[in-house]
Amino acid sequence: MKSVKFIITALLAVFVGLNSYAQTPKTETFKVSGNCEMCKAKIEKAAKVDGVTKAEWNKNTKVMTVSYDSSKIKNEDIQKKIAAVGYDTEKVKGDDAAYAKLPGCCKYRK
Repeated sequence: MKSVKFIITALLAVFVGLNSYAQTPKTETFKVSGNCEMCKAKIEKAAKVDGVTKAEWNKNTKVMTVSYDSSKIKNEDIQKKIAAVGYDTEKVKGDDAAYAKLPGCCKYRK
């Protein structure tokens, strides 16, 4: 009987321990400047880095929705990746050289 209790206790401890390591993806939204479907493709591709499970940008609302593992990447790091390809985000201005290389339809700065 003692060994059965021990086994059950050990299994329970392992189960609880494994659950504590399972990360629920964090989902957040932020604004990203852009205009068209080409922008959408570039913005989403830039955001899909290790730790990001979902990256969707809405060209009408200019809102990016990301789901990510916060133990692997931070929201600001995702925004930096997007800015590196020329798009302004809420926290990070797009790289000027990358912006200059965007097609005319993708340029949003006045």
